[in-house]
Amino acid sequence: MLGGALHSKTQMGNLHWSHKHSLVLCLLAMLLIPSLCQIEVATGVYIVTLRQAPASHYHHELITVGNKSVKSGHGASGRRRTRMHKPRHQNVTKADKGYGSYFARVHDSLLSKVFKGEKYLKLYSYHYLINGFAVLVTQQQADKLSRRREVSNVVLDFSVRTATTHTPQFLGLPQGAWFQAGGFETAGEGITIGFVDTGIDPTHPSFADDKSQHPFPIPANFSGVCEVTPDFPSGSCNRKLVGARHFAASAITRGIFNSSQDYASPFDGDGHGTHTASVAAGNHGIPVIVAGQFFGNASGMAPHSHISIYKALYKRFGGFAADVVAAIDQAAQDGVDIICLSIAPNRRPSGIATFFNPIDMALLSAVKAGIFVVQAAGNTGPSPMSMSSFSPWIFTVGATSHDRVYSNSLCLGNNVTIPGVGLAPGTHENTMFKLIHARHALNKTITVADAMYIGECQDASIFSHDLVQGNLLICSYSVRFVLGLSTIKQAMETAMNLSAVGVVFSMDPFVSSFQLNPVPMKMPGIIIPSANDSKILLQYYNSSLEIDGDSNKIVKFGAVASIGGGLEANYNNEAPKVVYYSARGPDPEDSLPHEADIMKPNLVAPGNLIWAAWSSVASDSVEFLGENFALMSGTSMAAPHVAGLAALVKRKFPNFSPAAIGSALSTSASLYDSNGRSIMAQRSYPATDLNLSPATPFDMGSGFVNATAALNPGLLFDSSYDDYMSFLCGINGSTPTVLNYTGQNCWTYNSTVYGPDLNLPSITIAMLNQSRVVQRTIQNIAENETYNVGWSAPYGASMKVSPNHFSIGSGEKQILSVIFNATSNSSSASYGRIGLYGNQGHVVNIPVAVIFKIL
Repeated sequence: MLGGALHSKTQMGNLHWSHKHSLVLCLLAMLLIPSLCQIEVATGVYIVTLRQAPASHYHHELITVGNKSVKSGHGASGRRRTRMHKPRHQNVTKADKGYGSYFARVHDSLLSKVFKGEKYLKLYSYHYLINGFAVLVTQQQADKLSRRREVSNVVLDFSVRTATTHTPQFLGLPQGAWFQAGGFETAGEGITIGFVDTGIDPTHPSFADDKSQHPFPIPANFSGVCEVTPDFPSGSCNRKLVGARHFAASAITRGIFNSSQDYASPFDGDGHGTHTASVAAGNHGIPVIVAGQFFGNASGMAPHSHISIYKALYKRFGGFAADVVAAIDQAAQDGVDIICLSIAPNRRPSGIATFFNPIDMALLSAVKAGIFVVQAAGNTGPSPMSMSSFSPWIFTVGATSHDRVYSNSLCLGNNVTIPGVGLAPGTHENTMFKLIHARHALNKTITVADAMYIGECQDASIFSHDLVQGNLLICSYSVRFVLGLSTIKQAMETAMNLSAVGVVFSMDPFVSSFQLNPVPMKMPGIIIPSANDSKILLQYYNSSLEIDGDSNKIVKFGAVASIGGGLEANYNNEAPKVVYYSARGPDPEDSLPHEADIMKPNLVAPGNLIWAAWSSVASDSVEFLGENFALMSGTSMAAPHVAGLAALVKRKFPNFSPAAIGSALSTSASLYDSNGRSIMAQRSYPATDLNLSPATPFDMGSGFVNATAALNPGLLFDSSYDDYMSFLCGINGSTPTVLNYTGQNCWTYNSTVYGPDLNLPSITIAMLNQSRVVQRTIQNIAENETYNVGWSAPYGASMKVSPNHFSIGSGEKQILSVIFNATSNSSSASYGRIGLYGNQGHVVNIPVAVIFKIL
């Protein structure tokens, strides 16, 4: 089914050096021995944008033909025995291939003219979304490039980082969105989701194309290919996993890429990418078996969607913008419908505004090409302005809990029950077992002074089998577990080798503010996450010891306990709640709240304790090493939920713009939890549920995603590329920067648009100076309907919406005018809401935020 070898220079481009062959050898050496062959210390990777428009601007000229090879775009590491295979059915544009080679020649020509005889290394040629390249040069050479009239922008590369069995039921998909789509067998059919992440494990059953009774169709407009390497062999791709590449050129030039540890292929050695891909689009009904225990059947949100992988992040060092931009550019060229990025920059972008950075500007071009872009908000909450996703054309997703929790308990012999965590079986019912601490279970030849870290139970050889056998072993969960120097898995191995009944982990008081997720255990076990509860356990244990007064030796272990077990899930939890780590708005363009006119996040979705596929060799979580599934938390898990749900919307409404898809998801979002009360937000850790307050729009955006309602939104708020350009041009002093990034002059736009005036399904006013009028244009995509308008004003402001009642025909548009007046001076953000209530059942929700109010 796959065929064709790669015969191109790849995006690594041409090598220009005074001794070209030596550099080739150096590059190969860098792949094998990362510490060698780093060029000069003064060099850096720069992302260069040219003034000429990229290929996507000429998209209307492209003619689709079948069965043609595609030029590689995977970067430097592709020179290692890499071939490209592609399904014979996929379409590739001949004109696009021609554009790619044309732009590469232009880039090579410019570099050779500017650096006559000088050393430089071109890493990538970008041509589809951005006309430019990434190049390794000195700062002086970068300055020389920036002075060329063909060059519009030169930016130093920067680093980035990575930020289910039950959530389909929690989101109501089986009886709702899936049912409307014809069932899970066709949910998301024909839609391709591109993932810029850590790769994928293609052997996982979540990505097979033979698990469904309904065959996967051929993705009509997708033209991607599949890299073939020793660890990503021919046949890894299929009609489910339709494309896979990797990008590592920027990492290689830094001497930090190790081809064996980091996998110079799309294969996922981390686990993160496999997890996110399966959350969005993993196959339906895949059994989740971890540590020999069954935890239900897994499914992605859009189980019949296609997956294409663009690996640009790696466990050991994260990733770099130059590689990420190359991945985004390739995904758009391949024809994905949705791009999902569970990544965030390591620092807030500098410059005139956060929006002006290579990644966000590449994504703006992707949106222009009709691609819906989803990004994780970041795991830097709960502080205000902690957002790691900035631009209004990107759909930003925060994380919530959902209604499934795993709880465990330890029942002591004094009738005290201590709560804990651990995906473990319990001890025999109605039976108490003796407790023995690791420090009291040593061999006679071993003393406490002889063995460091004995309380962590990492070495069975130092313990007495006779003392531990048949008892519960108490181990200490120290900071070394947090650092990965000690592991739960090794402690369990120790306990099993000593024939213990189970293991109890007490929390070291020095370990604080650390989120402890349930950990799989193959024998009865529990972790006590609270230092106070651990103190109660140890006080009971110590008070129950009988010690000989003469020898000061323990003669009897009197403490007993039983472990309840944590394999059974509890579905009575109040959910969703915005979890403490989910990054919060507002979204300032320049780190100052008075310039924060864009509401972020857009909405929230399940991201806490999510079961999903895991790479067979993943080392991101040692407790799940060797397992096929893992339980992970983060906004990285929330974003693919929305990417998958967006695929359901895209399939039903194939002509929706990216903004229209975002509008459908936003205006239909829920404001209430499973008990009908306002969604709450966690404000601190570790006492997450002791410090709750109602979630604001800067915590949850429009609310909690409601996939079923998003398929019938009634009214839409739409925005175009030109609207976003007018917004960028409205930023004070941005005209040169806009020109540098886009090659377009702001004077070509008749009027500028300020943040509050973008036609978003939300309203944010950073500074309300006396009064302000904001307008929104809505379009009816349903049948004729009459709407009543209600609103609640933010504290410190009055608000009036007109008209407050209107009838709108199918396909018609209506302008809403919202008048704000400051009623008090305030620098604290306050919130309101506008609701549009249709007589055919549609409800449209518009969150409102005003920060500074000036009378």
